[in-house]
Amino acid sequence: MTTPIRTGATALVLATAAAALALPAGTAHAATTCSTGVWTAAYYANTTFKGTPKKTACDTSINENWGTGHPAGITLPNDNFGVRWTLSRDFGSGGPFTFTAAARDGIRVYVDSSLKINLWKDVSTTQTKTLNLTVPKGRHTLRVDFGAFKSSANVKFTYAPRTTASVDKVKPLTPTGLKAPATGHAFTLAWTKNAEMDLAGYRVYRRTGSGAWTRLGGTAPVTATSYRDLPASNGARYSYAVMSVDKAGNASALSSAVTVTSIDEQAPAAPTGLKVVATADGKGYALTWTAIADATRYQVYRATSATGPWTALGTPSGASYTDTTAAPRTAYVYAVAAQDAAGNASARSATASAAPLVIRPEAPRDVAATPLGSLIGAKLTWSQPKAQVVGTYTVYRSTTSPVNPATATRVDCTIAHEGNLGADPARFSCTDTSTSLRRGVTYHYAVVQTVDGLTSAPSNPASFTTPGDEVPPALVSGLTAEPTGYGVRLHWNPNTEPDLARYTVYRGEVYEDEEGRVCLGHAVEWLGPDATGYLAERLPDGEQGCYFVDAEDTSGNSLFASGEGVSVVEFTELDLTPSVGTPEDSPVRLTAEDVTDGVRLGWNEVTGAAGYLVYRWDPIDGRYESLTPDPVTGTTWKDTTAPRGTTHYYWVTAVDADGTESAPGGAYAVLAP
Repeated sequence: MTTPIRTGATALVLATAAAALALPAGTAHAATTCSTGVWTAAYYANTTFKGTPKKTACDTSINENWGTGHPAGITLPNDNFGVRWTLSRDFGSGGPFTFTAAARDGIRVYVDSSLKINLWKDVSTTQTKTLNLTVPKGRHTLRVDFGAFKSSANVKFTYAPRTTASVDKVKPLTPTGLKAPATGHAFTLAWTKNAEMDLAGYRVYRRTGSGAWTRLGGTAPVTATSYRDLPASNGARYSYAVMSVDKAGNASALSSAVTVTSIDEQAPAAPTGLKVVATADGKGYALTWTAIADATRYQVYRATSATGPWTALGTPSGASYTDTTAAPRTAYVYAVAAQDAAGNASARSATASAAPLVIRPEAPRDVAATPLGSLIGAKLTWSQPKAQVVGTYTVYRSTTSPVNPATATRVDCTIAHEGNLGADPARFSCTDTSTSLRRGVTYHYAVVQTVDGLTSAPSNPASFTTPGDEVPPALVSGLTAEPTGYGVRLHWNPNTEPDLARYTVYRGEVYEDEEGRVCLGHAVEWLGPDATGYLAERLPDGEQGCYFVDAEDTSGNSLFASGEGVSVVEFTELDLTPSVGTPEDSPVRLTAEDVTDGVRLGWNEVTGAAGYLVYRWDPIDGRYESLTPDPVTGTTWKDTTAPRGTTHYYWVTAVDADGTESAPGGAYAVLAP
């Protein structure tokens, strides 16, 4: 909606770019094309601007004094000639501007064919006019007509943004087109230049993961449309975003972020938690340690003394290793180093000692796995003759059977006694609810007992299958978006999967990159599995965007969550915005609320007001029409005549005892059918 600035008793309102009228034909000579922000000047041998211009040229400014003559190099009379300057440019987010016109003789200034300054008369001295007004966002055309009637001729026109913080409350537009290389040591960001004339520059932000944004480059805005950053070379993923800021201190929202990855030059941490136990067959040692998050492989070392010398053994990719080359009746010490994908190696871990190999303990018995209902997990139980309960237990999991502890996953669960502690055999249990368990997969378990560093053979295997599946529902089809006078109505074809749980509706904006058009959005509604439509009830002000709908099943699977894509529909809302703007300086603060039998209006009590008049915008006549012929008292009023299925705009003015009306306060109400 256009926001006017009141100057004296006159509210000046510019039409939006969408409602702008085309300039009359012949404004600029077709053969002359001027740069953006440069005036096209057409010179006429008359003051009515009729016929073909005698010449067209490009002017960087309008500031001429021809005295009693005429422009040089053009065949024109000394009197009664005219010059028409036109300029079309993008004003970005728009905002408050000052127009200053000075001329002898006549001058007229237009914005999008709307007359703003009219000093069209023959005068003997230079006449001047200064006008403060608000320019809406987007592209607009300025036109300056000058008429030299007789005697001396001079003309000057300037337009400039008002940049004081008390006047300018309009935020600049969010920067677009942000790009950066995907990986490297340093990253040079680049983005599209904003069009605002009062732009002070940009603020650049960086964050790691989903952490807080940190501003880069100090406190002064970045004036260029690029920025070079050198983050830590640790292989981390960084996100960058940019906001624009104008000379009044108004800042835009953050732009869409780009994500990059720095080259990794940092060694991983040394492994911890190294443990060494005898293998189940008593012929070697099984090593385990705490996995390092960024390690891709490990180097295992062995020595007969903590001071070495060290022998390099295998290079496993996981946090375990089996040494089958150890000699019997020999004490060893082990250490492990981690290596990441970039080849950076850590220091060796703390050492762990291994006692000479001895006789292996007995394996646990009667292992069973009981599923946990709809949860992903199982309760493991086993027994052991009481006389053999002399060590510790370890549970292993695998997707193949029999379970091999050397290659299986060690289950991190708490071992507990089952039943009577004095029973023989003794019974034990643990519950596996590891986050790595997947739906629809059969898992096999085995338990081993460890005594004096040696482990038993694996127990009998126990198996169970996790509930559900990992197959996402099909792509939502037939998605359409219908703009209405009360928002955007979506419709889609129902999915037929029997385990469908819900639909998620996403709304966003369309961006274009090197690969095409992309819809970047966020979730706005969650609907049940029987839904085939959604109403986005919102102000129909011509905004453009996109929607997509994602189907999710009872196991949490969806194509969007798996990154396989969704169907997208773009929309352009109806634009029911009144062509007459509402002033900012009204003493009336109006609200409008959709109620069962109409629209309830409410406003503040204005000091000295004898009553209030209510108006509603008539889009057919293009004006606000009175709903209350006589002023009403109180601070509420209900409009019971407003038809549903559209959006209504209202004005309320405060009326003094002498009948004088204040500037109107405005509000709107969206009425769905």
